[in-house]
Amino acid sequence: MKTIKLVVFDMAGTTVNENNIVYKTVQKVINDLGYTVTLDNVLEFGAGKEKHQAITDVLQNCTNSSAVKKEAAAAFTAFKPELEVAYDTLEIGTFDGMLSFFKKLKNHHIRVVLNTGYDAKTAAKLLAKLAWNIGEEIDMLITADDVKNGRPAPDMIHKAMQQFEITDPSYVLKAGDSEIDIIEGKNANCGLTIGVLSGAQTREQLEAAKPDYILNLVTELESILLN
Repeated sequence: MKTIKLVVFDMAGTTVNENNIVYKTVQKVINDLGYTVTLDNVLEFGAGKEKHQAITDVLQNCTNSSAVKKEAAAAFTAFKPELEVAYDTLEIGTFDGMLSFFKKLKNHHIRVVLNTGYDAKTAAKLLAKLAWNIGEEIDMLITADDVKNGRPAPDMIHKAMQQFEITDPSYVLKAGDSEIDIIEGKNANCGLTIGVLSGAQTREQLEAAKPDYILNLVTELESILLN
């Protein structure tokens, strides 16, 4: 394994502990259309994706909708204000030891990038609630708004590599709590792909994407990267 120079971590469920608020909100706006989808349905078909795509895929796979495109647009329009209220009113935290872990990575000259299927406004609100700042706690934030193609396309990882002038993806690690995070990393040819069990999906779901490691928390990477 080459020395890792750049880590790209997912936000919700990987570095940010928000108790699946985003996916519960996706579930709500779909069920407000008159359907009955479960949170497990949403996590199976929507985890890690840009949220309009997540809504579309849940509608397509879990309902009998005959107007998926139209209903997805309506649900997504409702989704943004619903999520904003949720994030304004509910407690958002991080997993134990996260900031210390970030600091140790940076002390070892490893760039710390967060990427997300959220839009830029939502991601920025999360950072503000956590008092995480670009250039301090993290080196870069990349959202679904910043690239043409969302996960599982490798565009967000490629953008991070370009920012820090890394041309060899074997120096890059991608970690996330969904199968699509792992596929994103593999599509970018990352040196390591990591699944974590702290968020959206189960070990069995993550194993389907064949990550190099499955960890309980992303902070467990310390023993892999820094020893």
